[in-house]
Amino acid sequence: MRFAGSALAWSAALTAATVLWSGSTAYAAGPEDNTNVPPADEQSGGGTDGKGGLSASVSNIKVTYVSGGDGGGGGEGNLGTVDPDWKPPACWYEPAFSPEQLKRFVDRDGGGDVGIHESWFGKGLWTDHYRDGKPADNFDLHAPTNSSAEGYKNYNLGKDGYFWRGVAPNPSDPDSWDCGRIMFWVDAGEVPDDPNSPTPQTLAEYAYNKVKVPDTKVELKPEGKSTVNLPTWVWLDKGTFKDIKVRAELPNTGLWAETTAKPVALHLEPGTEDAEVFPASGDCQINDDGSIGTPYTKGAAEKTPPCGIRYLRATDGTPYQLSASVTWQITWEGSDGTGGDLPDGTFETTQDMNVQEIQSVNR
Repeated sequence: MRFAGSALAWSAALTAATVLWSGSTAYAAGPEDNTNVPPADEQSGGGTDGKGGLSASVSNIKVTYVSGGDGGGGGEGNLGTVDPDWKPPACWYEPAFSPEQLKRFVDRDGGGDVGIHESWFGKGLWTDHYRDGKPADNFDLHAPTNSSAEGYKNYNLGKDGYFWRGVAPNPSDPDSWDCGRIMFWVDAGEVPDDPNSPTPQTLAEYAYNKVKVPDTKVELKPEGKSTVNLPTWVWLDKGTFKDIKVRAELPNTGLWAETTAKPVALHLEPGTEDAEVFPASGDCQINDDGSIGTPYTKGAAEKTPPCGIRYLRATDGTPYQLSASVTWQITWEGSDGTGGDLPDGTFETTQDMNVQEIQSVNR
């Protein structure tokens, strides 16, 4: 375990420690515990945690819902991915402070995460490095030794640019240790030469996790109870599912990306092996107008629906759990002309299905 301003190295098995230096406190946390409790203080600049502290889990990325998916209505949720091996970036660097903002932050005794796994509380650590030019250690669990970060004179006041800092939405992710640098300077109009610098694809993948999609509770006929061996028609009215576009922009970089989620299919799981689905794959295509299947009409009780279920056994007081999941095709385009596909997303809801035996009448 390594600590700011100290060459002392401890075992990585330790998850948190405190070092006193220049009357201030530096916290270094291991991958199992990155809990920091900053003192309440007023915050200026990027990455505020809302309590006056500088939080490495808070990004300055601005998210705009271009069409749909803003989570403003009920019955909405985040997409899950169909690819279990895919995940968005664990960490990246982004602008946090202008020189003036950093000076105000330090003058107000600001404290918090100077890196993803390194926190400085009290003026001493901040003024030593960013005002008085003293070097400090970067903090990277994966590196054999800490690299040294050169200090700055008077917060780089008078220069045009920003201090950049690592951000990790989930600091407990082991891959977040790849962004081990403490906050560093980048001239205006430039992006740091670092493998973890943000790109349009970084923003597109960030936006993926911000997409809100409608739930998939479907219309059924007959309603309330299905009957053994008779088909249950499944459909959704037109306009229920529409493309959702989310734009993510990173201020002071010119970088942006738009991620689009397009609904392509509804998948039905009847909740029991004693059932048939229509079509046999269970995948009901979504029509161009956003509708699914065909609404039931009088006299069609025994016809095979284009989207539906036939239950072969009645429930015994415990309803089957009908699962309906929509597959969303995900694409993106970015500020540098790049773009492409991301793994399909899914969103699933379940609803009770009671099934009764056919009632016969003896004459």
